Amino acid sequence: MPVRFRPEGVWTALVTPFDRKGKLDSATLKRMIEFQVAQGVTGVVPAGTTGESPTLSWDEHNRLVEETIVFAKERVGVLAGAGSNCTDEAIDATRHAREAGASAALLVDCYYNGPSSLELRTEYYEQVAAWVKDLPVVPYLIPGRTGTVLSAEDMAILHRAQPQRFPAVKQATGDLARMRQDRALAGDSLAILSGDDDLTLAMMEDPAIRAAGVVSVMSNIVPGPLCKMVQAHRAGDGATAKAWAAKLEPLFKLVVCKAPGSRVVDGAPRSVEDRFRNPVPVKTMMVGLGMPVGLCRRPLGKMTRAGVDRCREALQTVYRNSPELLAPVAQAFGVKLEQRLADDTIWAELTRG
Repeated sequence: MPVRFRPEGVWTALVTPFDRKGKLDSATLKRMIEFQVAQGVTGVVPAGTTGESPTLSWDEHNRLVEETIVFAKERVGVLAGAGSNCTDEAIDATRHAREAGASAALLVDCYYNGPSSLELRTEYYEQVAAWVKDLPVVPYLIPGRTGTVLSAEDMAILHRAQPQRFPAVKQATGDLARMRQDRALAGDSLAILSGDDDLTLAMMEDPAIRAAGVVSVMSNIVPGPLCKMVQAHRAGDGATAKAWAAKLEPLFKLVVCKAPGSRVVDGAPRSVEDRFRNPVPVKTMMVGLGMPVGLCRRPLGKMTRAGVDRCREALQTVYRNSPELLAPVAQAFGVKLEQRLADDTIWAELTRG
């Protein structure tokens, strides 16, 4: 039986582990899920943005979803990535998620072809819901990647018409005013999940948003502390929630890593800013810590020295100030964190040549 979908707490947007040949690494996926379950997450999200879904074949995508459900063993929910910029593909992926035993499907707004909000609602979300019965669908709003966004009005229409089918939204617009519109128009029954680690507590604290939890990137590394932050706020202990957020802040800042860089044009050096996006920084940090998830598939690649240094320094800061945050990684993956954080060779291997 699928685990009932609970749109609250911490859902980890799983990175996809690859082996040395760049193939899906099932053994490491199983270890990752055991780590997540042990740390108390509500659920896991395979084949999302963090899972490098654009570079997965549909066969790989389906296998990843299936294996995640098998390894989760009905102990946590599975919110399966199933979005596409083709409605027929999204229908197929959502149907597969339902048949495999997922708790719900996560559908990102259609990227690149840029449908209007009206088209997103009527030709995408409503079509998926019509063709695939009985599985909750969670719209995923991230206009910085998709170039389009489902409006608050259309989100409200979906939820109010079928609250059981559209029980939640993953909000990664970065726009708190927009999230307040979601709450005002859809009502109290819509669950708003943060799609930005660094905004999660602000979204939960805002009385006009009242987010229920987060689909998190950094919970690949620190699921337990994130769970404690969310649980503290939900228990009414704002001071403890803020204390956890402060400890986690160095990692939250690196979901996207901006680093100074340079190029040579016509023999003259030019200063630039390199912007390494999720999941490049989190995978770099995971491999550096000894979590054997492999690096990203092309076109994502290794970071520059400046970018790797930023990631390493953030981990060193967290380990120095709050070692309890990273201690579960050492236990689950059998690594010596202090040694790895101090080893220049490890981090040099993660750096672009």
